[in-house]
Amino acid sequence: MRTEYDTVVVSGLGATTPLGGTAPATWRAMCEGHNGIRALDRPWAADLPIRIAGQLAVEPSEVLDRVEARRLDRSEQLALIAAREAWADAGRPDVAGERLAVVIGTGTGGAVTMLDQDDVLERSGVRKVSPHTVPMLMANGPAAWVSIDLGARAGAHTPVSACASGAEAVALGLDLIRLGRADVVVAGGTEACLHPLPLAGFAQARAHSLRNDDPARASRPFDSGRDGFVIAEGAAVLVLERAGLRPGARRYATLAGAAVTSDAHHITAGHPDGQTRAVRGALADAGLAPEAVGLVHAHATSTPKGDLTEAETLTRVFGPHRPAVTATKSMTGHLFGAAGALAALATAYALHHQYAPAVRNLTDPDPEFLPLNLLTASGPLPHAAALTNSFGFGGHNASLVLTRA
Repeated sequence: MRTEYDTVVVSGLGATTPLGGTAPATWRAMCEGHNGIRALDRPWAADLPIRIAGQLAVEPSEVLDRVEARRLDRSEQLALIAAREAWADAGRPDVAGERLAVVIGTGTGGAVTMLDQDDVLERSGVRKVSPHTVPMLMANGPAAWVSIDLGARAGAHTPVSACASGAEAVALGLDLIRLGRADVVVAGGTEACLHPLPLAGFAQARAHSLRNDDPARASRPFDSGRDGFVIAEGAAVLVLERAGLRPGARRYATLAGAAVTSDAHHITAGHPDGQTRAVRGALADAGLAPEAVGLVHAHATSTPKGDLTEAETLTRVFGPHRPAVTATKSMTGHLFGAAGALAALATAYALHHQYAPAVRNLTDPDPEFLPLNLLTASGPLPHAAALTNSFGFGGHNASLVLTRA
C-alpha cells in the first residue's frame, strides 16, 4: 500500500508547443480545437516532399536573452523555457539541491547543431566551427542546462527512447522519489529537429503525412484517411514532488503509476504484446483496475499501422469498459521526445479541470476503431483516473497513470 511518503504529485507545469508559448496557452488551444500545424516557413523546405510541420507558436528568441540563447541548441532552449515555467508554476519549491533531480528526455538531442556545424566545417573549415558545438549537440544537454539553472544536484538524467522518451522521463522521476533519491524531480521532454535530413528520411520511409496542401487536417488519428504523423517541435515539463513535502501546495494530479516495457520485435513497428504489458503494468503499479480509468490519452500518431496496434492494445486491456479516448497530436503534431511529457501535462490538466479535449480531424472514423470511445467533442468529463501511452521506434513503450489530486 502506498503511503503519503511515496505518493507523488504534479505541482507545476510548463510547455512551449505549436499551440502556445506556455502550458496554459497550449491547454486552452487544445480545448478550443486550434491547430498548430502549418506550412514550413524555412527556405530549404520548398524542394522537399514534406513541407508541413508543427512549428513553435512562440520563438525562443522572444523569451530567452540573446546572449544566453546563442550557446544553446534549440532543443536546450525549449527545455529551459518549459522548465522555468514549470518551476515558477510550482511556486519555486524550497528544496535542497541534493534532493532535487532533473530528467529531460529527447529523441534526437542537438542533431540540428551537429548537422549545421558539419556544413560549416565542410564549407569554411575548422576555425569557423562554433566552440559551443559539443555542449549544444549532446543529448544530455537539455537536462544538464536545466539542472544548472535550478541547482539540481540529485542527478540529471536523459532517457533517449524515441517517441517514448518524455514519458520515460516522467516514469523515472516517479521512481527517483519513491526510492528516496529525491524529493522533487523536474521531468519532461524536448525536441527540435526540423531539418531537411529527418524530413527526407521520414518521407522515404512513408511514415509522414504528405498533405502539404492541407496542413491543419494532416494529422488524423483514428481516421480512415490518416496517412502518417506530422513532425513537430516543442517541450513539456512537469514538477513532481513527494506528497506532504509542502502542505498547501497546489496539486494538479497524482502520478499514481508507471510502467516501461520493450517489444523486442521490430525497429519501427510496435507490437500489442509489449504495449499491453506497459498499460497493465502502469495500472498495477497504481493499484487500479481498468474500470477505474475514465480517460485515455492515446499515443495515436496518425500512422495507418500504429493507430491500429494501439487500438488492439486498448481493446485487450479495457474490454467492454470503454473509457473516453483523446489524441492531441491531431492538433500539435508529433513532438517525438517531448510527446509523452506533453501527453502527461495535458492529462494532468484534464484531471484538474475535469475536462477533456477532443480528437480533431476525425471526419471518417476507421471502422476498425469502433470498439473505442473516441472523443469527438471537447467538454466536461468527470473522471478520477487517466492513462497516457507513449510508444517509440525500437519497441519502447511507456504508460503513465494519473489520478485526481
